Amino acid sequence: TLFRSLRVRDPGVAVETPSVMAATCVRGLMRGAWRVPVASFRPAAHIQTRLQGTATETKPTVRPKDAVTQKQLSAFGEYVAEILPKYVQQVQVTCFNELEIMIHPDGVIPVLTFLRDHTNAQFKSLADLTAVDIPSRQNRFEIVYNLLSLQFNTRIRVKTYTDELTSIDSAVPVHKAANWYEREVWDMYGVFFANHPDLRRILTDYGFEGHPFRKDFPLSGYVEVRYDDEVKRVVAEPVELAQEFRKFDLSSPWEAFPTHRESPESLKLQEGDKQQESKEK
Repeated sequence: TLFRSLRVRDPGVAVETPSVMAATCVRGLMRGAWRVPVASFRPAAHIQTRLQGTATETKPTVRPKDAVTQKQLSAFGEYVAEILPKYVQQVQVTCFNELEIMIHPDGVIPVLTFLRDHTNAQFKSLADLTAVDIPSRQNRFEIVYNLLSLQFNTRIRVKTYTDELTSIDSAVPVHKAANWYEREVWDMYGVFFANHPDLRRILTDYGFEGHPFRKDFPLSGYVEVRYDDEVKRVVAEPVELAQEFRKFDLSSPWEAFPTHRESPESLKLQEGDKQQESKEK
């Protein structure tokens, strides 16, 4: 089928017929003339790539430092601080390329609105809102807003502070996604958000007292819930622990195994004491 059409351009040149050429190919295969290693047809670049992929990675997996990105974030942070000097208290770049802006509690709405609507910012997505409890501080709660700019593919972190009694403005008028995030912070930490459309508990049960994520809240809690077959509903009762909390002293690894402890010398009887006991008997 490969030699259906045979054209002779030069009459003086002898041309082999298809049958002769097929016979020549068969003889070459029998003699081993075409036995060429398959690896010789592989490109050198492909082999080199495979060798590089099998090599052990020795580079660190942490995010590399980018001086250009860090410089740009620092300049943008200073730019925001110059525009909003009334609310911005500190600007810093952490972990090489994470911009953090510390603001006054009164500046939650103005700062978030500026970062959302400004042409050079456009942080229109609220990725997360959470809190941190640090009891040693006067304002123990640190409210954290993580914002994302899809236009510039950049993230920014806004932080503010408050205490147990001072409320903070709700971010729902600026970002609708803050609704359930603020409910979670209120439920877990007890931070009250003013002007919230529906500030209710979201994770704990109805009638729950306390805020579990506070550092002064006990690990075991105060009440436990179970289903009561008699009243046919879930009831809350005081916590009853099956056993007391154990305190382990791990200064010596053998203290946890009584069979390996050395008996005190005061309990050993001397030979003279044994002889006196035998005489008394």
